[in-house]
Amino acid sequence: MRKINLIVIHCTATVEGREYSVKTIRRWHLKRGFRDIGYHFVVQLDGSIKAGRPLNQAGAHAKGHNTNSIGIAYVGGLDKYRKPKDTRTIAQIYALRALVETLEIFYDGEVYTLGHRDLSVDLNGDGVVSKNEWMKQCPCFNVATEL
Repeated sequence: MRKINLIVIHCTATVEGREYSVKTIRRWHLKRGFRDIGYHFVVQLDGSIKAGRPLNQAGAHAKGHNTNSIGIAYVGGLDKYRKPKDTRTIAQIYALRALVETLEIFYDGEVYTLGHRDLSVDLNGDGVVSKNEWMKQCPCFNVATEL
């Protein structure tokens, strides 16, 4: 089994209120040259949690961090104008929280959970990745305060 010490939360960067299946997301990722869907789990609008890439395989969701992480994406992340927005439904909020808590228990508290944007480079070297340093907005909410 892979050594896991990181859970990375993503959004699918899709318009709010539109559902996308794991099959569809897998197809997008295969077109980008991935060998499978990049995420290990996808949280649907209704809060159902769907399996993506098997946990025993490194994901393709956070460059430089895939070998030691689990990638979770919720469907959404953009408003109707395609601007970043926390579009999680109440069901997604609860499901995401439950999934992360379950994984933290499974990995015996040895995992750290953060958002994809939190993996951006600390450009000014102050030890904090600030909003102006984010390479992207994903997952469009503050993982540190919510999970």
